[in-house]
Amino acid sequence: MKNTVKWVIIAIVLVGVIAGASVLYNKFSEDYIIESPVQTTAQSGEQDGQGESEQDFSAPDFTVLDYDGKEVNLSDFKGKPVVINFWATWCYYCKEEMPDFNEAFKKYPDVEFLMINATDGYQETIESAKKYIEDEGFDFNVYFDTEFEAVNAYYVNGYPATFFIDKDGNLVTYANGMLDYESLEKRIELIK
Repeated sequence: MKNTVKWVIIAIVLVGVIAGASVLYNKFSEDYIIESPVQTTAQSGEQDGQGESEQDFSAPDFTVLDYDGKEVNLSDFKGKPVVINFWATWCYYCKEEMPDFNEAFKKYPDVEFLMINATDGYQETIESAKKYIEDEGFDFNVYFDTEFEAVNAYYVNGYPATFFIDKDGNLVTYANGMLDYESLEKRIELIK
């Protein structure tokens, strides 16, 4: 009987430690991402030419389809800050953050929002994605990555994933997982 009680207490303490670690991880990882954006070469001052290797933070180009089925390249938007969000209708957290993206889309007309649907043709189709967007009444532009060219260019292995690119085409920062409105806005300010 004593051994059973001892193991129950150990199990309860272990669950508490894991839950506490998870809460702390979530709290501190958000702060870490926003305070350590990618810095471009020009911003970091590495222009002395003393043999230092310059890092290239150019955002990888890709081709996706727009709502009408026409090909669109990321490079078509050079000269404007760009927010790229990878999402799918089967992704709970993608759908949770979409109203915040729609609000930001309306608030920041000078920023291009590329809401890229990971369209595999089986679990996710153009038709199912369009239906979801129309049913929800979202205003932002939706693009379809039917060849997974964009997903592969950014090494996306989980949804949602969001990348923030400045007007010069440089990747400034990114976020894996769901963003709330405040976190989204902080990152948008980094690329304006």
